[in-house]
Amino acid sequence: MPFINVKVAGRKLAQSHIERIQAGVTTLMTDVLHKVGPLVGVLVEEVPLAGWNVGAAPVACAAQVDAIISAETNTAEEKGQFIAEASRLLKDVLGSQLAEVSYVVIHEVPKDSWGYDGLTQAYRAQNR
Repeated sequence: MPFINVKVAGRKLAQSHIERIQAGVTTLMTDVLHKVGPLVGVLVEEVPLAGWNVGAAPVACAAQVDAIISAETNTAEEKGQFIAEASRLLKDVLGSQLAEVSYVVIHEVPKDSWGYDGLTQAYRAQNR
């Protein structure tokens, strides 16, 4: 049950760009981090460019990916591959103006600290 929030600042995103990001991140979650595709939630948010800078300087386009997964479910290599491929996805979709300092962050949450439909991930793991 990963949840991924992608924030983008810059030009207005076309619906096709939003869909490419959503599909691409979902594919990375399933293929690289071995998550269950139908349980991957992806929210793409456009934020005001005026609110984003890097090194106290304005940027033309920037993004941040925050991916929440259950702790201790992936190797360092898998997480590194996800970060690299998510960065490539952002560059492919958003173009050359994307700020180099556009972070991809994986937040690992203990299984007993999150869940869906009223059940924690720890409960789900114990009762498979």
